Amino acid sequence: MISKSLKLEKQYKSLGGKLGFYSHQSSTCNSEMKFTVYQPPQAESQPVPILYYLSGLTCTEENFMAKAGAQQWAAKYGLMLVAPDTSPRNTGIPGEADNWDLGSGAGFYVDATAAPWNSHYRMYSYVVDELPNLIASNFPVIREKQGIFGHSMGGHGALICALKNGDRYLSVSAFAPICAPVRSPWGQKIFGHYLGGDRENWKAWDASELVLEQQYKRPILIDCGTDDSYLADGQLLPDAFAVACAKVGQMLTLRMQEGYDHSYYFVASFMEDHIRHHAAALCE
Repeated sequence: MISKSLKLEKQYKSLGGKLGFYSHQSSTCNSEMKFTVYQPPQAESQPVPILYYLSGLTCTEENFMAKAGAQQWAAKYGLMLVAPDTSPRNTGIPGEADNWDLGSGAGFYVDATAAPWNSHYRMYSYVVDELPNLIASNFPVIREKQGIFGHSMGGHGALICALKNGDRYLSVSAFAPICAPVRSPWGQKIFGHYLGGDRENWKAWDASELVLEQQYKRPILIDCGTDDSYLADGQLLPDAFAVACAKVGQMLTLRMQEGYDHSYYFVASFMEDHIRHHAAALCE
């Protein structure tokens, strides 16, 4: 039974399960937030594990469900998929929608500390705390069995959420993640606005820094395409993360997929591998 705090916007039958689009007033982000939930067929008769997906820059809660082809594998393994929007929207912050890589669609899964962003842009706390509480209260899930993955900005989000909360996330993976945002142009731009000018504070939101202090203790899977233009221009820096993992003995499988780019064609191509990676931990 869905609580009154959630509004079901639309729902579709999908691969024997249900795909629903929801909105609610978020206390964490102080604004309306949206997310999608795919309930596999197994959820009709029993609680199931949860797999959270964090999308990349400019995406909404819909992109992943429409483009990644994940529902077929979630149905096979009996996983509930949850995909939040990538930021608060229409908050009234001046210039919020002026740049494609800052503000709307670019929450970067951090808790902003600098004004004016800190009044709404608290995506880390939303993903880690508020959203899981909503899911556990309204859907048939096994809360203690949850994993997280994502793409690009969302890959960065998945890595930092898991590294900061190794007791909550039993599995993590990423497609073309921004692995060292302190050293990347995207990260420097966004962190400067959301977190202020002290770069030491940025390290708490950088996977390549976090893994040195907060080892995850479970295997991490990352896929990148060799033809990804963001790899070539220094935005992703997966090698920096691999070096950091090697220093502390963190289990990492980093696969460079020949000829693939940054698109959802790439994501969909290896989706089954990632769902299987999570199912191994969540469905045992």
